[in-house]
Amino acid sequence: MVHIAVDPFPADDIMRVLWLSAWGDAGPASWQPVLSRSLVHVGAYEGEALVGFVNVAWDGGVHAFILDTCTHQDFRRQGIATKLVKAAEDAARARGAKWLHVDFEPHLTEFYRACGFRPTEAGLVAL
Repeated sequence: MVHIAVDPFPADDIMRVLWLSAWGDAGPASWQPVLSRSLVHVGAYEGEALVGFVNVAWDGGVHAFILDTCTHQDFRRQGIATKLVKAAEDAARARGAKWLHVDFEPHLTEFYRACGFRPTEAGLVAL
């Protein structure tokens, strides 16, 4: 059974296993600087294994940003990512955020719309 944990601060080696499964690379050398600056992060666990994750970055005020939503490939299509995003939304609201933003690729449109996000116009510069 998968349980959701708010701000679990997973160790780098645990994050690396999930990230490798979800994204195909090892991710950052250390997640600790990222997690320490987040408004909130949420993990999905089966026992001790981290099987899903979402991070919420913020501007220190009212704007929060969903980042890094992922689920281990062996746990996809079970509603875990939806539960993660909902838990992140609830925690961001409780911590004072008024707006929750998300950028995503077109193939994720249906997922994020089902999570309650609506389309907006935005700008982007690749750095």
